Amino acid sequence: MKFRKVIFWTHLVVALVAGLVIFLMSATGVLLTYEQQINDWANRSYWQTPPTPDSQPLPVAQLLAAVTDDKATPTSISFQNDPAAPASIAFGRGRTVYVNPYTGAVHGEGSPQARAFFRSVTDWHRWLALSGESRATGRFITGACNLGFLFLVISGFYLWWPRKWNWNAVKMITFFQPRLRGKARDWNWHHVIGLWTFVPLLLIVATGAVISYPWAGDLLYRVAGETPPPRTTGNAPPGSRGNNGSDAPKKRPDITATLASADQALMVARQSAPGWQTVSLMLPTDAKNPLTFTLDHGSGRQPHLKSQLTIDGDGKIIDKQPFASQSLGRRLRILARFTHTGEVGGFIGQTIAGLASLGAVVLVITGFTLAWRRLIRPSRAGQNRELAAASASASA
Repeated sequence: MKFRKVIFWTHLVVALVAGLVIFLMSATGVLLTYEQQINDWANRSYWQTPPTPDSQPLPVAQLLAAVTDDKATPTSISFQNDPAAPASIAFGRGRTVYVNPYTGAVHGEGSPQARAFFRSVTDWHRWLALSGESRATGRFITGACNLGFLFLVISGFYLWWPRKWNWNAVKMITFFQPRLRGKARDWNWHHVIGLWTFVPLLLIVATGAVISYPWAGDLLYRVAGETPPPRTTGNAPPGSRGNNGSDAPKKRPDITATLASADQALMVARQSAPGWQTVSLMLPTDAKNPLTFTLDHGSGRQPHLKSQLTIDGDGKIIDKQPFASQSLGRRLRILARFTHTGEVGGFIGQTIAGLASLGAVVLVITGFTLAWRRLIRPSRAGQNRELAAASASASA
């Protein structure tokens, strides 16, 4: 009993301290549940009428030429296994331009309203909408509160465990009781939601720690019996800032000759993976390098359904690396990112993650109301009794 009380009061204090941030992260997590599907729906206007059987897609080099300018250099080009879908050309991780693969017409960068909305929600989710140097503070707060949430999930399951196993006790913590009101209703909701969301919330919060803290990511490698890979500091090495150490960016080598063989290599990549959904060509930084393709058999957010293919200038496959070929530690680290959002399980996984996040919102609300009734109302009731006693004494 004494140990249980320690866990209970620690659970209560952590919830009160981190509750508001947990509420914010959970609510924004709900809004981000179907981000990919909503963005795809918002960009449906870029899909063209299915071409005729005689229509032929333009060469890769010509599609890239339609969007290449002096300000940015494309890093990859992707095609979907749908003749009506546009080609998407990425400029790093922050910008994607859609192009008609048959005419070369540039559609644009996607729905600006959808992109702005999800960017804002993500900023709140990760950094409490802080910007610039303050983002480090926001990331510290969300990371610490996420660790607190991990403790709440685990300790909550311990506190959920009935002291006496009988049907009435199990029923109260397993099923909603619609006739309850007030404190009893909040207690019932808090325990029932905590029980049914325990596993998905544990996965979401634990993988959130992996994303927030490098030591948590390294722990996955150590659990797999591997040495964590060295981290990059983010500082450019000497001599990498252009000629004479200036800030001018290095000019990208001319890869026109390499792209001349890209169309044949693209056909080979498609034929090598029946059932592919998306094929992406990572544009080489050196004309001497072979072409690397990513073949995706899933939704785009399921790394275990991806593989890499390296093809030389003659259209010969020189290397093929499925996801299973990577080390266990590397696979765990990659899967953690998409387990956090549920996307590793496709649409069903996203839905479960979204419902668990919605459950976390209710857990915070019911937790605060239970704390209010325990900490605030009793003290006010005691004060009212003292005032009534003093008034009665004065009247006498």
